[in-house]
Amino acid sequence: MKTAISSEELERLARRRAGRKMGWYIHALVYIAVNTGLALLSTYTGHHWALFPALGWGLGLLIHGFIVFVAEPGGNFQERLVQQEREKLRRQHEQQR
Repeated sequence: MKTAISSEELERLARRRAGRKMGWYIHALVYIAVNTGLALLSTYTGHHWALFPALGWGLGLLIHGFIVFVAEPGGNFQERLVQQEREKLRRQHEQQR
């Protein structure tokens, strides 16, 4: 059972989600720019150390993306989990009758 959502609440939610996505895009652009610079610097010095910060930061970027695009409140992933829990509770309640 879903409740009606006001247009103000819908606008606030849409802006918050768009802001989170924009934050990830900015994070990704900074990641690319900084790691490109580090790769050029490490190649110039003859030491290939730039892979390590790229991998560590890349993991952080991946986690950030997962949270924004998959596990965000109200997103499909959370909605599926909520629906599964509803069904479990409904079945348990029916068995207790």
